Formats: sequence, C-alpha cells, structure tokens
Amino acid sequence: MISRRATLAGIGGLGLVSCAPSRVSKAPLSEAAGGDVEVFSSDLSKFIAPDARFETLAAGYQWSEGPTWDRARAQLYFTDVPQNKAFRWHQNGAVDVFMDPSGTSETEGFREPGANGLWYAADGSLLICNHGRRAVERMDLETHETTMLANAFDGKRLNSPNDLVQARNGVIYFTDPPYGLEGLNDSRLKQQEANGVYRLDLDGSVTQLVADMTFPNGVALSPDERVLYVSQSDPDAPLLRAFNLNESGDVVSDKILFDAAAYMNDGAPGLPDGMAVCDQGGIFVTGPGGVFVLAPNGQPLGRLRTGRATANCAFGEDGRSLFITAGDRLLKLRTRVQGIQWS
Repeated sequence: MISRRATLAGIGGLGLVSCAPSRVSKAPLSEAAGGDVEVFSSDLSKFIAPDARFETLAAGYQWSEGPTWDRARAQLYFTDVPQNKAFRWHQNGAVDVFMDPSGTSETEGFREPGANGLWYAADGSLLICNHGRRAVERMDLETHETTMLANAFDGKRLNSPNDLVQARNGVIYFTDPPYGLEGLNDSRLKQQEANGVYRLDLDGSVTQLVADMTFPNGVALSPDERVLYVSQSDPDAPLLRAFNLNESGDVVSDKILFDAAAYMNDGAPGLPDGMAVCDQGGIFVTGPGGVFVLAPNGQPLGRLRTGRATANCAFGEDGRSLFITAGDRLLKLRTRVQGIQWS
C-alpha cells in the first residue's frame, strides 16, 4: 500500500493516462518565491488579481496541514502531522508551537499520531481531527481543555479522522481515512470496514454518509450548504466528488465534480486533498502541483502552482487571504473573493 505522503511527493512517476486539460495559457500570471499562477480560463481573474503575489510565511516543516483562521485572536493555526505538533502564525510574522503533542504521545500502532485537520468554530472553540486519539475533538481556546466529540461509529473505533467542516447550524462533517494508522488499511487497529465520510449531529450521534470512497480526505460545504465536497487522495482515482444533501443533511445524489488525473501527467506532485470555498461558490482544492481554482460547476479556471505536494488551504485575515500549507512551508496569496465564513 502506498502511503499518502509518499504518493503526494512522487506522483509524477505513475503516468496515468487521461485527456489533456484545455488551457487558455500555460504562462504564469504572476511569479514569486512561493509559486506562480497558471491560467486555464480568463474567468480566473474574478478570483485572483493579475498582480497577485505569493508570500512565504514560514518553512521547515515535514508536512504542513490543517490551516484555520482564528478571527478573535487574528492568528492562523496549522499542523505538522508527522511531527505531532501544531503551530500558530501571527500577523507580525512570528510562529510558535501551539500544541506538542498535537495528537497523542502513545504512538504504538500509528504512523501519524498527530492532529490533522482543524476548524475554527462559530462559538470560538477549535475543532480538531486527532489521528492518535482517533477522534473529533473540541478545544476551549481559553483553557486549552479538550472534549471528545466522536471516536466511534456503529460500536467500532474510527480510523483516524482527517479533515472536517462545520455547518452554520453546528453540524460537523468529517472524513475518516486510515492515514494515521500504521499499515493503513492493513492496520491491526482498523475496525471500520469503510473509509467513510460522516455527519456528527448536535446530539452527538454519528451517521455514515459515504462508504464507497477509497481514501476520502478534504471536505467542504457549498455556500448554501446543500452540497458537500469530498476529495479522494487515490492515485488511481484522484477525484473531487459533490454530494447533494437534503434538509436533514443526508446524501440524496452525487457526481464527480473534478478529475485531477490529466494534471498528474505533468509530473506535478500531489493529489486532491484539502480545500476552501469562497463566497462566489468557487472551490480552491489542492491537487497535482498546488491549488486548483474551480468554478462552482467544477470547471478548472487555474492552478496556484506551489512547486510541491500541497495539503490544504484556508481563508483568513479579512477573508481575502488564502493560506496554503504546501509541504514544508506555509504560503499566503491575496484573492478577490472572500471565504464563505465571512459572507
């Protein structure tokens, strides 16, 4: 079994075949030390200004992940999963350790015991996907005390919750691949037959919404919260799927919104992973070579090329700064749109 991080770092050698994507221009829209912007459609200018520039905010991480913006304290939290640490980036440029360990110090049976995805909740707490505790947790940011919200489904332990998103009504959606477990699907600790996508309701009940994805990873909601986006980090099927939800939050239909296979032929490292959604419905989803900017219908408008396997992204500051966790570093790019949490 190929590990996700090894796959993300060396995907170019797999040589999957697909139709070549159409592109308006392969020349970069802008260039800087952090990366450049590749234009597929002139509509990209609605999301990214022609003079946009990447900023490298911090570097030296093993695999940066899980960015989320704390609007009360004006700081960004992000994780380094293999280091089992979480960090804070401050607007004065300082970076300090926020949690050590971020997951658990009990590492037997785990390949990545640290925290992964984070979400700054509407009530001012921090939601955490904790690999090592195999749980979704809530942290009080004043006291740093954590509360376990979910660690099982149908009487069996979760694999290793990876990423999450919270709806306006407080309901949480999360993915549960086996990336935290030693041996992944072959782990002796694995109890769930499926690598599922779940809904965590306000009463604490956990519902499995999706059971047919190989490696579900990033997750996000559309602005009207009627569509749940889930990425699949599988080199044989590198997809972004869109699940239509009813008023109860159950899946009623789904479709493949974006297939990244054609872009893997570029030799660019990475797979579909974390994502963020803007107020215009555009989807910023990581994939081969960086972050793809998709129209709401899934049309790729451009690619924010980071030059490395890229795990996740999140809006912050005034809602128009896109923070990108790209392998060993943290990047920032200003946008013309706001994250949906600001709308």
